[in-house]
Amino acid sequence: MSTFVEQRICIKFCLRNQISAAESLRMLQNAFGDKVMSKKNVYKWYKDFHEGRERVEDEERSGRPSTATDEAHVQKIKDLVLENRRLTIRDISDEIGISKGSVNSILKDVLALKRVKSRLVPKSLNFFEKRRRVEVCKAMLSDYIDKTKCIITGDETSIYAYDPETTDQSSEYRAKGEPRPKKPRQSRSKVKRS
Repeated sequence: MSTFVEQRICIKFCLRNQISAAESLRMLQNAFGDKVMSKKNVYKWYKDFHEGRERVEDEERSGRPSTATDEAHVQKIKDLVLENRRLTIRDISDEIGISKGSVNSILKDVLALKRVKSRLVPKSLNFFEKRRRVEVCKAMLSDYIDKTKCIITGDETSIYAYDPETTDQSSEYRAKGEPRPKKPRQSRSKVKRS
């Protein structure tokens, strides 16, 4: 039962015991603290109960029910996100054919997913990859030890061969408690172009 329904029950009780609306408001503020209804709503409900209303629940409202957050759309979005966690809200909206707001509310409220950025870590090499790198470097040094004096260097222009992905670009949807994705820290590679 929501706190607003509980407060409406209290207002109805106060009316039946001939307690004024102002005194009812004061009692509600003492009982519910920060979660109390506004003064305007307390007086409105007091008046409604005084005029003969019996129900404390909200009346049925006219209007079109929300069809975008039904179980079928929720399952489709869940499948898409599990298949590719890097999809944007726009991508999902275009794929399924519902509004971006509906996709956002399904992701946040129903599936409890949020977009998290990758955590940058130093190079993610395991023990064998590290050992292999050392072996290759030693082999290259031993092969070219006598030719290092013959290498000609110059000040040619260097340009970047690629731009590493930013943490924003590598952000993914994750559920609460799931670890953040890891992304090895990379520097842009310089390739000499003449």
